[in-house]
Amino acid sequence: MSVSPLPCVLVAGGAGYIGSHMARMLLESGFHAVVVDNLTTGHEQALCETTFRQGDIGDRAFMREVLREFEPQCVMHFAAASLVGESVAEPAKYWRNNFVQTLNLLDAMLECGVRQFIFSSTAAVYGNPVEVPITEQHPQLPINPYGNSKLAVERALQDYDRAYGLRSITLRYFNAAGAHPDGTLGERHEPETHLIPLVLQVASGRRPEIARFGSDFPTRDGSCIRDYIHVQDLCTAHLLALRKLADGAPTNVYNLGNGNGHSVNEVIAAAREVTGHPIPVRDAPRRPGDPPVLVADARRARDELAWVPAYPDIATIIAHAWLWEQKLAGQRR
Repeated sequence: MSVSPLPCVLVAGGAGYIGSHMARMLLESGFHAVVVDNLTTGHEQALCETTFRQGDIGDRAFMREVLREFEPQCVMHFAAASLVGESVAEPAKYWRNNFVQTLNLLDAMLECGVRQFIFSSTAAVYGNPVEVPITEQHPQLPINPYGNSKLAVERALQDYDRAYGLRSITLRYFNAAGAHPDGTLGERHEPETHLIPLVLQVASGRRPEIARFGSDFPTRDGSCIRDYIHVQDLCTAHLLALRKLADGAPTNVYNLGNGNGHSVNEVIAAAREVTGHPIPVRDAPRRPGDPPVLVADARRARDELAWVPAYPDIATIIAHAWLWEQKLAGQRR
């Protein structure tokens, strides 16, 4: 048994984008962070001075061994497949990775007496919004297998609480963005699908232009509007949720967003200002299922978790991501 004198948190998917930022924040906040990742999409270079075990979270025998070795007070779950288009083409992968694997993890937790869980969910559970900003009570009608698989876990968590006393906090992300302010950790997806890193790859010379999918949305400038939330602010919300569960809080769900929507055109304009690069734009057809506006109402997280985003400004989010992109572009030269 490797029980640390520090309170322990197991970070599933801790070599990925958000998970690696979370593992670092836990260390900086006085926790013993144990990362479990199969490195399918995560990067070993993203691991900080954490304890690392490579393996699948859905391997119950493996997870029982890890949970019994470290006895974490809580498991934070970041391990998931998250490409909407891929989920439509390969739904079986998403149901296995995001739902079946998570149930196996939850069952291993129960066998080992770990009954606090923080789940990374998504605004995709809402589907096409019928009202904006979106509260947690908004109808949950996902329009793709990714959103369906996440919502299925949310519903399972309600049942696991009632039946087994496993308390959880679900955090529904809007658009995670940015990088660690010191530029040493950031977003690194293959392939990259998120707007801000794609725009910055144009600025650094790694792409010739950025595609704007639709310029005729019913919005203020014709491009779609999204709520961008800094990755560090997401991690702060997880830390607050961890402390809330430790204090005995019941199972609950919270939106995480700034409540400020930025259009694609506004993001590109801000990136031009931050980088000093013209960033050419190519118009492309709308993508099926792209809602015109997705903006969070995160008042519940602010009121109940005392969560206050430190980096709500889009220029700051882009500036931190730009430090990271310059590092990546330099490594490829």
